[in-house]
Parts: sequence; C-alpha cells; structure tokens
Amino acid sequence: MKVAINKNALESIVTNSNSYLEKKDLSAITSHIFIGAKDGILNIKATDHEIGLAYKLSNVKIMDEGNATANGKKLLDIIRSLKDEEITLETVNNYLYIKQKNSKYKLPMYKFEDFPNFPTIENKNKFEVDAVMLGRSLKKIFTSIDNNNPKFELNGALIDIKQNYINIVGTDTKRLSVFRFETPTQSEFSLIIPKKAISEIQKLFFDKIEIYYDDTTLIAQSANFEFFTKLINGRFPDYNRVIPQEIKRRLRLSRDKMVEGIKTVSIISESTKIVFAPQTISFESIVEDNSEAKTTIDFATGLEEEIYVGVKNRYLLDFLQSIEEEYFEFGFNDSNLAFTVSSNELKTVIMPINL
Repeated sequence: MKVAINKNALESIVTNSNSYLEKKDLSAITSHIFIGAKDGILNIKATDHEIGLAYKLSNVKIMDEGNATANGKKLLDIIRSLKDEEITLETVNNYLYIKQKNSKYKLPMYKFEDFPNFPTIENKNKFEVDAVMLGRSLKKIFTSIDNNNPKFELNGALIDIKQNYINIVGTDTKRLSVFRFETPTQSEFSLIIPKKAISEIQKLFFDKIEIYYDDTTLIAQSANFEFFTKLINGRFPDYNRVIPQEIKRRLRLSRDKMVEGIKTVSIISESTKIVFAPQTISFESIVEDNSEAKTTIDFATGLEEEIYVGVKNRYLLDFLQSIEEEYFEFGFNDSNLAFTVSSNELKTVIMPINL
C-alpha cells in the first residue's frame, strides 16, 4: 500500500479514532488502527469490539492499493509532530512507513486479516429520527448518567420511543434527567446506549445520518463515516415513578443568579443549603469543619414564607450549564423530598441532602 494524504485531514481522523482503541492490551489487534486503500477510497477503522468508527476518504492519492495496521497512539503522535503538508503512508515487509520530505518513521504492523469485521445493517431496523436532535438530546442528559454502576443499564442512556415523541433518560440514582422531543414515530421501542458511545456520538451527529438497530447493536452511517456501538442489555428503571406527579410550589428562577450563588459557595463546599425567602435567595456552605461560605442575592421569589433545600452543587450546576434559557422552573414539595428543575424539554429530578 502506498498513499498520500493531507496532514490535517489524517490527523483529525486519527485523533477521533483513538477514542475507539483498546488501551490496556497493546498486543491486541484492536490497539491498532486499520488503514485500507482500494478503488480510490482510503478506509480508516478503529474498534475495541464494543464501539467502532470507520471513515471513508476519497480526496487522497492512491499509488498502490493494500492494507495496513498501526498502533493508534504512536501513529497519532507521529502525525502531530509533522508539518502541515502532505504525508505518505507506505507498507514494506510488515512495517508501515510514515514519510514527509526528510522525515521518516517506521511502525510494526499486525496482520490486517485479524482486524474485527464491523456489524452490517442487514436485517436491522431503521430508526427514523433527526440525528442532530438525537445528539443534542443525549448531550443534555449526559452528566446524569452513571459511570461504574454494578447495574449496567444505569451506565447508559435510555432512548424511549413513544407515539409521536421520544424521551432520552439518564440517571445515577441521585438524580434523573429526561429530555423529551416531539417527532413522528413508526413504532414504540427502547434502547440503552452506553455512556462512552454517547460521548462519541456528540462529535459525529451533525450531518445527514441514517441509524439502524437491533437487540444488540446500533449503527449510524453518513456519506463519510460509519459508527457502531453495542447496546446495553438490561431493564432500565421506571423513570416515570421517580418524577413527582404533584408539585406544591413552582418558582421561576434566574439561571445566572443561581449559578453565581452556587459557585461562590462551591469554593469551600461541595454542597449548599439554599434558602428561598420572599425577596432573597441565600446560599450557605454545608461542611463538617469550621469553614463557612455564605452569599445572598436579591430576587423576588413570590413566596410568602421561607423554604430551603440542601443540594450537591455539581447536580444543580450540571443542569444550569446545559440550558440556554435565562430562566428555569424550580419545583418543590418538601425539604426532604426530591425536587425538580426544568427548562423547556429538559427536566431533572434531584434527591436533596438531608439537613
């Protein structure tokens, strides 16, 4: 194989591909990136078996067709070190050579035949959805998804397709976020997408994309790339039971003022007691030592008496930093019961800290 390619284009693709590689076992073929040149197209693939990404490039010079593999991290380090000029990739005797003018690098290859096959869309259902909207929805609830929960289904987002709307749900058991958007749907079903896959989806879902799925796999295709992820097999909690059905008090609050108050206290405390009075909102640190932080903002809450709630700062900040609107709704029943924060299609339920 011998090809010439623009440095910036190659660097961008190899950078994205590195997120899909096996990181622990460098002897595995999945620690390598696959590069194949055939019929005027350069294919670049990376996968750790659970998630995968393949690019198709036509704007390359292919002098000799063929296939190669290379350690993804080393290949990226080499490309980054080169100038913003054309790079030549060439295979000779089980080595991949990376060349640019007077610079030359040599990396050992593994057998390209051992590189895993990607799943195909054959016998899979087509998911008719606006991919850009799906990516935006997943971003909104991303911070609420757990990371290493022994209940594997909580380490992903639920895509719950109902008649004419879709709910995107994430929870770490201390908070739960739901983003709802209206869209025509052909059938009702649900999928659980792993958090790692969602992180990568947010980088990709900005183009015309077709999505396919079955019980185990989701595939997204565009003119330039193909993405796949294994789905989480499990029963997601009944999120509707977590959302309070009745709210005693609803406050319309300023996003910026709430962010300012919480950040002031968060310098010394991970949690805050928030006191809502008729004309003010106070923020007090919750700490076990003798340190203290407190700030008060002037804000007409519309209340006739004080109410308060204890909250982990990160939970509230994650919500506030994910919305664009100037105001949001705070739903409150009791200091010891879950409260809600919502803005347009996004609603987050947060368990309070007992004070």
